[in-house]
Amino acid sequence: MIDIIARYWPLATTVLVGVIAIVLVGSVILHKRDESAAIAWVGLIILSPVMGAIAYLLFGINRIRRRAKRTRSGTSAPSDRNPALIANESMIAGMPDSNGASYARLRRRLLDALTTNPMVAHNAVQVLHNGDGAYPAMLAAINGAQNSVALTSYIFRSDESGREFSAALSCAVCRGVEVRVLVDGAGQMYSLPTTSRMLAGLKVPFARYLHSFWPWRMPYLNLRNHRKILIVDGKTGFTGGINISSANRVTQQPPRPVRDLHFEFSGPIVSQLMEKFADDWAFTTSELLEGEIWFPAAEVGGEVVARAIASGPHESINRMRWILHAAISQAQIRICVMTPYLLPDEILVSALRLAAIRGVRIDIIIPERSNLRFVDWAARARLDELLVDGCQIWFGPGPFNHAKLMLIDDDWVLVGSSNWDPRSLRLNFELNVECQSSVLVSELEAVFEKEKSAARSVSLADMNQQSMPMRLRNGVARLFSPYL
Repeated sequence: MIDIIARYWPLATTVLVGVIAIVLVGSVILHKRDESAAIAWVGLIILSPVMGAIAYLLFGINRIRRRAKRTRSGTSAPSDRNPALIANESMIAGMPDSNGASYARLRRRLLDALTTNPMVAHNAVQVLHNGDGAYPAMLAAINGAQNSVALTSYIFRSDESGREFSAALSCAVCRGVEVRVLVDGAGQMYSLPTTSRMLAGLKVPFARYLHSFWPWRMPYLNLRNHRKILIVDGKTGFTGGINISSANRVTQQPPRPVRDLHFEFSGPIVSQLMEKFADDWAFTTSELLEGEIWFPAAEVGGEVVARAIASGPHESINRMRWILHAAISQAQIRICVMTPYLLPDEILVSALRLAAIRGVRIDIIIPERSNLRFVDWAARARLDELLVDGCQIWFGPGPFNHAKLMLIDDDWVLVGSSNWDPRSLRLNFELNVECQSSVLVSELEAVFEKEKSAARSVSLADMNQQSMPMRLRNGVARLFSPYL
């Protein structure tokens, strides 16, 4: 027997490695949509079957999207039990052409096909600046809650601001208000002791999104719930880019201040925000949030037409990337983008360049220095591609501006939690709101112009004058942009 094994094991090993290589090549051909990536993996597997197979099994299979699909596929659909939308179908917007033929084409042909929620009319939106403006409004809403409070945040620090929110939530529980708090399993680790421990001590009902002590069940970097939502009594909603952290209270001069924008909503749009929270809560805890305390009949709030747009890696398309591309493609006059991280892929870079070539004025504001230097380096590696075709790039001043904002012409705005980077557009669960309102756009345009007036314009000559070591540094950082 030993002689037989000694004689035939090299042949058996060769056959086994060959079969594995053939199977993996087939997997590449079937699942890799990018031709260059597919050719690279096939070549590596064929030229080095053992190392190529190991590398593909570790890094080539898109487990992120598959896992996201698996974890989200059984989630219930709160819209089926949402009386607010069922009872207020008259509030679903049918936008007339008088509001702009460009926007009509954008909404009807593109965004309606890319989103699941309808546009709803009669909403009011209030712009809140930094934690100094957002936190008092949010805490006042929680303190005035009569029926329900639903809160989710990516980062919920256990600092002074976190303790203030926790105390308000605890008081609401003591008043008999139904409270649910969802904290991201990775985001909670931004402070010690963790917020979950603080909430548990105050007996506030909470859950941790995709959290586990076992590493193989806790993907710390991927599948994060990056949404920031607060809904009170199903009638007042808050969303945007602000986490719960004392760093956002800029006027108090924290050690590392963070500027940001948040938004308070009233009207039918709040039901769509509540739907998304209920979806995430049901997935995490299996508890269905139903009834009028969570989904009351919608009330008329104002003149803004809006819809909530949820996105995540469980979807068959990169929804937010497609929506950004659609918005860019329909712009006629100008595009204004404010984002803390600018790492667009080839599709979005091409869309921006083509829009600039068409004569659309494009202004993009990014921080001169963000909280992630490596990301700053990666962003600078591709700025010349945008500048060469006429896009205007601006480096915003400190403190670090974490705001996310996109304006199209004079009638369309997108706000929410998504950044312009691969992690946000592909790997995180995000929530954004698109709005149509010339008044709101004018207000946010003033915010944008104020930031731009204090920013530093970046030219193609500036990029070309960078030293070779800086260019190499930025280029190396760009190679890691899918993981940033």
